[in-house]
Amino acid sequence: MRGLSRSQLDVSLFLIITPAVVFFDRITKQFFLNNLSFGESLPLIRNVLHMTLVHNTGIAFGFFRDQGIVFIIIPVIVIVLLIFNIYYYRQNNEVISPGYITAFSFILGGAIGNLVDRIVYGYVIDFIDLRVWPVFNIADSAITIGAAIIAVKCFQLSGNPQDRSVR
Repeated sequence: MRGLSRSQLDVSLFLIITPAVVFFDRITKQFFLNNLSFGESLPLIRNVLHMTLVHNTGIAFGFFRDQGIVFIIIPVIVIVLLIFNIYYYRQNNEVISPGYITAFSFILGGAIGNLVDRIVYGYVIDFIDLRVWPVFNIADSAITIGAAIIAVKCFQLSGNPQDRSVR
């Protein structure tokens, strides 16, 4: 039996990571929404890690609160651009590394998770409270991880000007 082709591996990564991020984001948000009251905080490691239920009507870390439809339109644009980006590279037979596919999948899953909140509730459900950082959620973490992977990959590419492929 033949192994997975590179294209099948890319699609598999995308189809596993993106729904997994959305699933874990949704299930954790629902858990804390059902078990904590708004503003209630449950210490897991006192003064280090708490689960605190908050509603974020802004973007990351609560900036630009109460902008309504803008924060539905922006994630939709990001989702479309991410999908187009992957489609464009595949249609032009450009090689995208598994690292980029993973990063795009994390960002896409996070964007979908937070978009669902905005559509259903009008705000994003946040609950991970490190006490030294604004409260966030799994989707925010996935977006940050995806962006960090892309940043690392870009720094690697910038060190080698002869390497023009997206690896």
